[in-house]
Amino acid sequence: QGKPVHALEDLTRLLANSIFGLAGFIDVASMAGVPDNDEDFGQTLGVWGMGSGPFIVFPFLGPSSARDGVGLVADWFTDPLYYMNDDQWRFRLRALNIVDTRADLSSASRVVDEAALDPYAFIRDAYLQRRESLVYDGNPPEPDE
Repeated sequence: QGKPVHALEDLTRLLANSIFGLAGFIDVASMAGVPDNDEDFGQTLGVWGMGSGPFIVFPFLGPSSARDGVGLVADWFTDPLYYMNDDQWRFRLRALNIVDTRADLSSASRVVDEAALDPYAFIRDAYLQRRESLVYDGNPPEPDE
């Protein structure tokens, strides 16, 4: 994405957690205050100028856009779990990842249930605004009037 500061922070996280965090089992980089830059290929496409496209809700995967759907495919093939040969461990780790993601989203679903008059429109608008903010690292351009 052309973000050298983020690349250096991510390299620092990798080295710190690999060397001092018992091969990554302990997140010492977070304890040391090194930021976690969680980027995905959908954001990269957005940085490169691709528009978000239509809003889509994938079964089991949740809200997305056409751009992020394409990015999801690229993210899938760059995930080390995709190349793991032991099926049992790969499925267990995928299931653990799904449970962790769902636990992170449980508070968001309560907000939707309590605050939204139209849940679909609420989720669509919130998702698209959040993704735009992530593409521009929290500083999206002013909307055209």
